[in-house]
Amino acid sequence: MTTAEEAAKTPVRQRGIQAPGYRLPATAHVGRVRLAVSDLERSVAFYRDVIGLTVIAREGDLARLGAGEQVLLELEALPGVQPIHSGKRLGLYHTAFLLPSREDLSAFVRHLWKQGVRFGAGDHLVSEALYLVDPDGLEVEVYADRPRETWTFDGPELQMTTEAVRFAELPVMPKNAWQGAPVGTTVGHVHLYVGDLKAAADFYHAGLGLDIMTWRFPGALFTSAGGYHHHVGLNTWAAASPIAAETDARMLFWELLLPDADEIERVSASLRHGGFTEMVGSTGTRTFKDPWGIGVALGSF
Repeated sequence: MTTAEEAAKTPVRQRGIQAPGYRLPATAHVGRVRLAVSDLERSVAFYRDVIGLTVIAREGDLARLGAGEQVLLELEALPGVQPIHSGKRLGLYHTAFLLPSREDLSAFVRHLWKQGVRFGAGDHLVSEALYLVDPDGLEVEVYADRPRETWTFDGPELQMTTEAVRFAELPVMPKNAWQGAPVGTTVGHVHLYVGDLKAAADFYHAGLGLDIMTWRFPGALFTSAGGYHHHVGLNTWAAASPIAAETDARMLFWELLLPDADEIERVSASLRHGGFTEMVGSTGTRTFKDPWGIGVALGSF
């Protein structure tokens, strides 16, 4: 039996390091992300014309973008906010948009080549990803997953790495196949720069209830619900950098979606038990902040 076949036969709930107390339900996932930006029109143009999101609503200094009718990204122009091209900040590493298929990723690559947009790329075994930078210096990932049955494990740990993307092996798509982010695109995960992995695990693993799926990747933890490769990535690759300030372009919060109000209460109780303070966010939702100021807004699907 191959490693992939053995992994496929291992119950999902036995993989990774399970959260020590409260554990998120398998259906929990990332909802929308809100970013503070310096120039709303410029940011909207980037996420619309380059990333392919649709502008769903505009309300003063706030724009909501997504795929179909599903809001995935909120851009808020706040007074005094400046781009962060001068260096990294603890907080957001990247917002990651998950495309429905590898065909969609191939079409997106052609779109970027046609526009002359520069990007990075990485094959992580579980996914193939492209990396871009928005006008404020905030990083963006656009990726497609490989089928779960092809993911490999070393014992309970999911294997992830970074290799070159083989663009020639992507599905061949017509020149005009990309018509914007297709319906079914989601925020697959968020990845954060943190100052300390233990403190990050205290919040995201012990408090929020995410399992740790990969822990021997240098300087990083990859955490998720339901056996996914990661809903939240955490790394110390910028540990010497300052925490994002109110004058920096930054992530204001990301949304964790749960089945119902009872589950929201259970998550909240777990975080309060861990010593984290509950707040009412700007959207009226229960919100907690991690040690580096990133807000997690709890919602239901």
